[in-house]
Amino acid sequence: MDKDLLYQKMKTELENKLRFLADKPEENADSALKALWLMACGIHKSASEALGLPLPDLTEKQVNKLRHLVDQRISGKPLAYITGRQSFMGLELFCDNRALIPRKETEILGKIALELAHKMAMVKDRINIFDICSGSGNLGLTLAYHIPNARVFASDFSQEAVSLAQENLCLLKVKQRVYLRQGDLFSAFETGDYDEKIDLIVCNPPYISSAKVTKMEPEILANEPPMAFDGGMLGTKIIQRLIREAPRFLTNNGWLAFEVGVGQGQFIIQLTEKTNLYDQISSATDDAGNIRVICMHKAANC
Repeated sequence: MDKDLLYQKMKTELENKLRFLADKPEENADSALKALWLMACGIHKSASEALGLPLPDLTEKQVNKLRHLVDQRISGKPLAYITGRQSFMGLELFCDNRALIPRKETEILGKIALELAHKMAMVKDRINIFDICSGSGNLGLTLAYHIPNARVFASDFSQEAVSLAQENLCLLKVKQRVYLRQGDLFSAFETGDYDEKIDLIVCNPPYISSAKVTKMEPEILANEPPMAFDGGMLGTKIIQRLIREAPRFLTNNGWLAFEVGVGQGQFIIQLTEKTNLYDQISSATDDAGNIRVICMHKAANC
């Protein structure tokens, strides 16, 4: 079959049979098909990366492979898990069901954290960063990749997620400056060696209420690890622990920056103000005006 005709046929099939999810705006019929087309040739690329690449001619065997991959996607397997890649802040990362798929919305936190880290790195010979609830390592590894004098200590409750982060660490060639641990929130760092030594703590915590997790999109529920989303009864269980426990590890000029769910921002800010643990609190919004990131500066008396 002519390449253009095959492309149009497969694109139409994706458009008619697949509902693209709002939380992965980088994926549409074109970006998905191009990523699957390249995958049929043995080329692993994310939707974002594939969109700008030329499509090779396919052999008959590769056409059959493409049809199989398209069927997988239509059946509900996430594109990032089929291709084994996801783009985060311009970096291609390994991606599979050991951890949730990095979302575009988390780049809001990534950009703010990178800005904070850059400012610190300009006045210090070395900065120390915690990436808590690190998942595939996308936040911490991005910071280490862009800031040569940063050391990143990352932890996740899931050992499977830590093993995936280890592979991404090697992929990005930052293993000399990134240290991965398995543990519940800060538990991997309670030796005393890290107390008041951390300049920046970043976290993309689980923040969806337990009741809502069970009602998430079938594609997400069937493939991504539920513990990466479940934030307890109100969705703020992990966030509240994060706010309470972070000051122990932060330097006197240290910052905590984390992602929150839609509608949680003002509540979390008011909750934090009552703790008197932080003397500056700021927030960042998405394109719709929803608070999605909160930044906190450790109070001097903590």
